[in-house]
Amino acid sequence: MIRVLISGQRVDWDEYGEPLLAALTNAGIEAEVIHERMPRAPETIDYIIYAPWSDMKDFSPFTGAKAVINLWAGVEDVVTNDSLKAPLVRMVDPGLTGGMVEWCVAHALRHHLGIDRDVCRRNAVWDQCVPPLARERPLTILGLGVLGRAVAEALSSLGFPVAGWSRSAKDVPGVTCLSGEGGLVEALRRAELLILLLPLTPATEELMNSERLALLPKGAILINPGRGPLIDDDALLAALDSGHIAHATLDVFREEPLPGDHPFWAHPGITVTPHVASATRPDTAVGVIVENIRRGESGKPLLHLVDRRLGY
Repeated sequence: MIRVLISGQRVDWDEYGEPLLAALTNAGIEAEVIHERMPRAPETIDYIIYAPWSDMKDFSPFTGAKAVINLWAGVEDVVTNDSLKAPLVRMVDPGLTGGMVEWCVAHALRHHLGIDRDVCRRNAVWDQCVPPLARERPLTILGLGVLGRAVAEALSSLGFPVAGWSRSAKDVPGVTCLSGEGGLVEALRRAELLILLLPLTPATEELMNSERLALLPKGAILINPGRGPLIDDDALLAALDSGHIAHATLDVFREEPLPGDHPFWAHPGITVTPHVASATRPDTAVGVIVENIRRGESGKPLLHLVDRRLGY
């Protein structure tokens, strides 16, 4: 029998405890699933299901751990922990991916069609402003991992000329794939709509600083469901105030919940959404977790293994 620890808050146990045990049983894996801050005999724990808000900071007692399975796609809260010696895998969940695609498509279309202008109309002025077709609105996605690729494919299917930028070269059908510093400049210069879906690493923190924001076409729209620190907050506010950036829709922030006195709340050029672009869904995520445990027990390579050197 293997021992699986859900390391998180009570809500994580309530959401994942029974479904995970049932999924393991259905897969023919005999397991004990527990939720304790420090379980008895931590050296006998085989797998740790880790929530980013977990109290666990010291992995050193878990000398027998075969893998730490992150519940979120982002691993910046754990990847630099020196006490973590076991393999770390990130969450790639069909529900999470589907939710991100839906949110990004919705907000891209919202800005492309100028829906805010019509929804907020409160006078009797018949002001017809016909939006361009999608094929006339160049769109760029920074980050072509699982989420970025799925969003790029969805928007490309709607007719948008989509460019995608990633650290290393990628190939996505229907998408202009760019990489490297030169590729980043090209990707930004064409982006009337820009979506940020990069992981947070030392190389991507404040990637969108004043210099890179200035590369965007005047009147560009910025959409960030990735990570808050990808953007230099002060530089974004300055770009909005100058009119160079027309609007920013932000779902993620340096501090969450976003403090009530933060200037983002009151700025007319910013839409704040409370980190709802997507979430890990227990009903689909348990299947991903069980598959990695099955692989670990049978000696097969783990899925979605994190490269600790790159940070994702």
